[in-house]
Amino acid sequence: MKQKNRTFTFLLAMVMALSALLSACGGNGGAGNAPKAEPANTGNNVAVNSADAGESSGGPDISQEVKLKMLMVGGKPADYDEVFGELNKLLKEKINATVETEFLDWADWTQKYPLKFAAGEDFDIAYTANWAFYTDQSRKGGFLELTEDMLQTYMPKTWEAMPEVSWEQAKVDGKLYMVPNNNAEVTDKAVLIREDLRKKYNLEPINSPETYAAYVKTVAANEKGISAFGAKPADGWKWHELDQILLEQQNEWNLVDYSMPLAYKLDDEKGQLFNVYDTPEFKQLLVYYKDLADNKGWSKNIVSNKNDVWQDIKAGKTGSYAQNLGTVAMNMAEMRRDKPEYEAAIVDLTPDQKKIAAISTQNGMAIHATSKNVERSLMLIDLLQNDKEIHDLTMYGIAGKHYEPVGDDKYTAGPNAANYTGFSNWGWNSQLNRTDASYPVEADEMLKQWQSKVYHFPLETFVFDDSKVKNEVANVGNVMLRYAIPLEYGLIPDLDKGQAELIEQLKSAGIDKIQQELQGQIDAFLAAGQ
Repeated sequence: MKQKNRTFTFLLAMVMALSALLSACGGNGGAGNAPKAEPANTGNNVAVNSADAGESSGGPDISQEVKLKMLMVGGKPADYDEVFGELNKLLKEKINATVETEFLDWADWTQKYPLKFAAGEDFDIAYTANWAFYTDQSRKGGFLELTEDMLQTYMPKTWEAMPEVSWEQAKVDGKLYMVPNNNAEVTDKAVLIREDLRKKYNLEPINSPETYAAYVKTVAANEKGISAFGAKPADGWKWHELDQILLEQQNEWNLVDYSMPLAYKLDDEKGQLFNVYDTPEFKQLLVYYKDLADNKGWSKNIVSNKNDVWQDIKAGKTGSYAQNLGTVAMNMAEMRRDKPEYEAAIVDLTPDQKKIAAISTQNGMAIHATSKNVERSLMLIDLLQNDKEIHDLTMYGIAGKHYEPVGDDKYTAGPNAANYTGFSNWGWNSQLNRTDASYPVEADEMLKQWQSKVYHFPLETFVFDDSKVKNEVANVGNVMLRYAIPLEYGLIPDLDKGQAELIEQLKSAGIDKIQQELQGQIDAFLAAGQ
């Protein structure tokens, strides 16, 4: 034992002596003899000449140039080549990569998108969303699972900036497959009215269902050639345009899916479902709608209307309509520019109720499960969301041509704005987004009020898997179109009879089977603490 200890001590001493000798030879013994330090890899300005540049700096190895392929939804912008040509110059400098994009046109993207995955086509990154196959492809293995280690290593800026709740919302069955957008959007709807008409008749400010009804009936009674409320329920829309406001927002309910009339109360921790068509609140709303219809608040042909409602408002043919806040705000800005003789206002009919924000999966980017360039793909998404130069370029195009920057956070349209628009670059929406300089101050103030009232609830991230009841869901949707829409627009004289027939037809279509399956999934979701 003693011999072994003496041997170990001798070897240790030799190692220490050798280390000291090497340090003296390669260290700072003389300024002229010290080797020049390699620049550190910051992720923004990296050395790509050295074969081991990434390894020597402690960051990701980007010594080998790669070409990334990205799949986007929407038509290819006319000036894509010019804008992405500039992008690739920046990417080459920052992460030693370039990107090539394939666009799936709006006309047939829903057919082509899943086929790209089924065929195992070669691409690295894809736009996705809760309405664009995110859950479906996650469960089918189309997207790569993302771990915290991957995100922290290759997306440090995104990891730091993204709220924890956004990551949680993006999980499917407890696993993450998406880098969600980082720009919360309140989903409540507002109403755009002709404020000049409200003032003309000295009506109260509109801030409730009752004050809005007074506006609709007054305009209908006194303004010839103007429909007081306009909607476009064609194209398979199964709800009255005001339902989200007067049914969901007013009662603080949440519809699980707009393809069926099943909801729960926002603050119900057990998530007990009910058929909204079979509630006292719906019966009361039918009376409200029938009163507006009987007072000619909208056209009798509203169910078959195919007109662009906003264009009808600009043309002076319609006095109000309901839509999300961002849309009505841009419409107001457009009216101020194109129709200054009209005055518009944005009104909230449920100002005191809880507000719901779109979950983070409203827009996002995912990595194809078969990608050979996972690390560089994540680095690209990190830059798209958080590098201001790249974010501005990919969101708005070339400054001076497609947009004019106004300060650090606003912009105006450039002379060629129409040549760089129309595709899903919202996948990297972030806190760096600019606001159109013409965006109404009133809308900004309303949004801030709404954001202060955003309510997070237990089922916020729940997604219904309808695979076992697809036929019943389709049948229920058909019933809603045939029986609910005419009833809500006041086209059925006997409300009680119409409501009873609607409920009976829903039962025949399989609403009870859907509710049982859906409740089972909700119970399991809550039990798992997801």
